Amino acid sequence: MSDLPFKPQLVKAVFRDVTSLHVSRTAAWAAASVTRTVLTEIIDAARSAAAEEARKRLIPKDLISAIDRNVEVEVGSEWYLHSPTFHGLTGEVRNAEGGLVSLRERRGARTPSGVAGAHRFRAGVRRLLGSRGVRAVPAMVRDLDGIASVFLTALARDAAKVVREGGIKRFGTVSLVVPGRPAPAPLLEDPLPAPSTRRGDGRTVGGDDVLAAVTMQLFGDLRQRAITEAAEMTRNTSAD
Repeated sequence: MSDLPFKPQLVKAVFRDVTSLHVSRTAAWAAASVTRTVLTEIIDAARSAAAEEARKRLIPKDLISAIDRNVEVEVGSEWYLHSPTFHGLTGEVRNAEGGLVSLRERRGARTPSGVAGAHRFRAGVRRLLGSRGVRAVPAMVRDLDGIASVFLTALARDAAKVVREGGIKRFGTVSLVVPGRPAPAPLLEDPLPAPSTRRGDGRTVGGDDVLAAVTMQLFGDLRQRAITEAAEMTRNTSAD
């Protein structure tokens, strides 16, 4: 628990922003662990990019490089519309009439709660940077702060959804097919989460609900690592 940069009290505050459900200690610890895993992966990838230029301090360009090199770390996408780092990189969006949709319109009428509460994660981001042996300019800290907040907010929403719906639902898959060629084989190395039915009451978000939400938010090796580390964190923890 002592090495978690994002404390369970903060995690519960994020959950309160999106759901009135009770959040168990196990769920809070699991969500804190998953967020640490995701941010650690991003920081390590950014550190590698900085090292190639013999820099010891991370800058926003290193974040772009980290995402370009590993699509698994492209999380917290709501943040990309609010950060100057990503302006001009998210592509054009057009409406039904073919007109360009402005950045203000794409952001929406109200600021998403994950963005509005991003400042709460700054101290945890700095602790995590220190634990990885790197420093970052304020703009980079701001981006990591925002990504952590938006990711954890989405994780909380999905965990609450798992509770409300009684498990994970699957509605099918989509494959890209080239005309004249056979359909590609399924990606066995990263299968979609199987439909599941949860146990427990419908008023409390538990650790297993958070792990189910992870399968909806992440994929690939990052998903497996996040689940493994969160399960280890909560193995000997009982729910409230």
